[in-house]
Amino acid sequence: MSEDDNGKSTDNPVDPYENTSAADPLESAPEPETVVYEEGEDWDDGTDWDAIASEYAADLGYEDIESEILPTVAIVGRPNVGKSTLVNRIIGRREAVVEDVPGVTRDRNSYEALWNGRRFMVQDTGGWEQDAKGLHRSIAQQAEIAMNTADVVVLVADGTVGITAGDETVARTLRRAKTPVILAVNKVDSDKAVLEAAEFWGLGLDEPFPLSAAHGRGTGDLLDKIVATLPDKAKAGESTEGAPRRVALVGKPNVGKSSLLNKLVGEERSVVDNVAGTTVDPVDSLVELGGKVWRFVDTAGLRRKVNQSYGHEFYASLRTKAAIEAAEVVILMIDASEPITEQDLRVISMVADAGRALVIAFNKWDLVDEDRRYDLDKEIDRELSKILTWAARVNISASTGRALQKLVPAIEEALESWDKRIPTGYLNTWLKEVISATPPPMRGGRLPRIRFATQATTRPPTFVLFSTGFIEAGYRRFLERRLRETFGFDGSPIRINVRVKERRQRR
Repeated sequence: MSEDDNGKSTDNPVDPYENTSAADPLESAPEPETVVYEEGEDWDDGTDWDAIASEYAADLGYEDIESEILPTVAIVGRPNVGKSTLVNRIIGRREAVVEDVPGVTRDRNSYEALWNGRRFMVQDTGGWEQDAKGLHRSIAQQAEIAMNTADVVVLVADGTVGITAGDETVARTLRRAKTPVILAVNKVDSDKAVLEAAEFWGLGLDEPFPLSAAHGRGTGDLLDKIVATLPDKAKAGESTEGAPRRVALVGKPNVGKSSLLNKLVGEERSVVDNVAGTTVDPVDSLVELGGKVWRFVDTAGLRRKVNQSYGHEFYASLRTKAAIEAAEVVILMIDASEPITEQDLRVISMVADAGRALVIAFNKWDLVDEDRRYDLDKEIDRELSKILTWAARVNISASTGRALQKLVPAIEEALESWDKRIPTGYLNTWLKEVISATPPPMRGGRLPRIRFATQATTRPPTFVLFSTGFIEAGYRRFLERRLRETFGFDGSPIRINVRVKERRQRR
């Protein structure tokens, strides 16, 4: 910690558990003036907080998440040939949404895979159809983009129906591309079917690999071929210094998440349609904004509670929850033209429980008239007043691009708070002043004494209070409010944990 690197003497460290008048560091610290915190300020009250904190070192720390740009394998083919089932088989878990209905996968979605020590990204795509229109045409365009940007393409065909006109068309397109192509014939469940799969030599894509994605038959041979074909360096994505910060777009269906992502990217990255629930899987994109590269993730709209969902909607809800957990900052989108709903509040609770930085974007602001603004202010006071004391609010229009430039400053401020660490000395001196002015409530006839405090982790900022007794939830909320008043933390949740530890007796 920064306050511990200033060359303080450690000859006589303070033992907070010694039964002496100097045993409690909060009591022994000198009376402070009102604390005014300034980032990076060198501050020292003479107490060896490093020695005190070392007792709790095993409880502190956080993990750094590293990422690198990996080569991409795109899984393409006609609708309902088993592409998502094959993706799940390759990555070894059920990530891609699978249901026995054509067209469940609509966007291109990436998952990390590992085979024989080689890591790569697998990109699931929607079904490719030559003459598709409307929503299906948008889905086909996503598959075409995947074909053009991947390092290896795996064309999946259905071995139970043989070569179709659609297979021939996509094979003709792939033969003209410079990207290596591997042909996988799925739903081959018997030795007889293996012989029948030989007809797929007719597509002119070299040797077909017969397999059953549902049962795992033949997938090992396919993976060996994929790993042998992968280039040493990924085609797409120039490496940037540091991993892009991860931003998740969440909200109820049809609130404009995909429209916002497309506006930021400048292309049809996510399929957009007036039908609610168009996005099923999380869709990630690298976006350059404000001179930085960000990884935006478009998620499925949360229609109802997960345990009340069914079919692919159930798995889409799980994927959205996982995307929130994997994000660093969440942009919660709320339709400003409609009343705030229970669904909006449930998503807020999900983000807060996950401990992610938060920006609330009221979308479709171009549809909000003066009367609706008055009603919205009343709804915010009634439903969101507690959240909006620390989460930034931005009024935008994804369709027109209104005020989108305000998103980056709000995101950066939220992430700065999410990463913020308060020096231990500063924190304990501040806490002593707060407790002196407003002590915690008595419990069981005894006044609990907070003897030491430290910020255990960042992301989100988590504070641990070591106390001689239980600290009421109301007092913890009071401390959180005072923390925000003094140190900021705008856009980030704060967690305060209490550990009851009685004073040790002198030996």
